[in-house]
Amino acid sequence: MAGAPLSVFLTNKPDGARLAIARPGDPPDKAIVVLQSGANVPALQTPGTAGDYELRLMIDRDGRPAILISQPLTATEPSATLAAPARVGPRQALPVRGIGPNGEFDRVTLVAPDAPPEAQGPRFFPAENVEATLEAPEQPGLYELRYVLNAPVSGLRVIARKAVAVE
Repeated sequence: MAGAPLSVFLTNKPDGARLAIARPGDPPDKAIVVLQSGANVPALQTPGTAGDYELRLMIDRDGRPAILISQPLTATEPSATLAAPARVGPRQALPVRGIGPNGEFDRVTLVAPDAPPEAQGPRFFPAENVEATLEAPEQPGLYELRYVLNAPVSGLRVIARKAVAVE
């Protein structure tokens, strides 16, 4: 799924090797995501937009990036689900569940329905835990629980919404 972490199993990797995700046909010095591969099973953040990409194992040769091996990678459209009560009292605890790509920088947040994707409100990060308890705003009104994807290529993008009334 676009925006999800991708675990890659590496064996016999050369010293200084790194993983990259690029668009097919892009030259070796162009990548969307690059990760120095210190672990045998590193995880890369996939691009947040569905499409065809290429997973590459890279190394520098004569001071220039070189592709050692590549593999096609297709990212599907990102999706998420949200669960929370439809109504809550001001400043009351709001149990929330948010499941989606669970990228490192994704968040589930409670904001005004017309707020931009970067708006801040009570939030949690589903990569750490898919369930949390948020404190409802003090001001009564209609709010929106959102799953906000934050990944390379897509940037901040709201991929799921649920109305919550504070009354």
